[in-house]
Amino acid sequence: MKFVGFFVLILLGLMAYIRLSPNDPTRWHQPIKGDQDKQFSAGIVRVIPANARQFARLHEIALSWPRTKVLAGSVEEGLITYISRSAFWGFPDFTTVEQRSDQIALYGRLRFGRNDFGVNAERIANWLDALAQR
Repeated sequence: MKFVGFFVLILLGLMAYIRLSPNDPTRWHQPIKGDQDKQFSAGIVRVIPANARQFARLHEIALSWPRTKVLAGSVEEGLITYISRSAFWGFPDFTTVEQRSDQIALYGRLRFGRNDFGVNAERIANWLDALAQR
């Protein structure tokens, strides 16, 4: 019985760490490197042709997404980093969106672990689908 209580305590501590650990904007809010799509186990980079108006719309879409908020940046800056959290554990994923002259670059990646199991690619695809429908 003591083992179960200890396990529960460890699990609660891990959940608290995941949800409450600070997320340093200077680490996550950086310009996106590269100008081509790239997918890897911990995230994705997408680059699409788009203008400043579409960038502003994409910002509205991101803010409407569940458990997503701005970590740093603004539409005026042309660079915004969002933090999106998973529902149960609260795992943070970061999505940086950068307005370039005639492109928008998006970079979604995880904070904890080695594999996001396609979560960031799915989120970015959904955001871009919503942008295409507006």
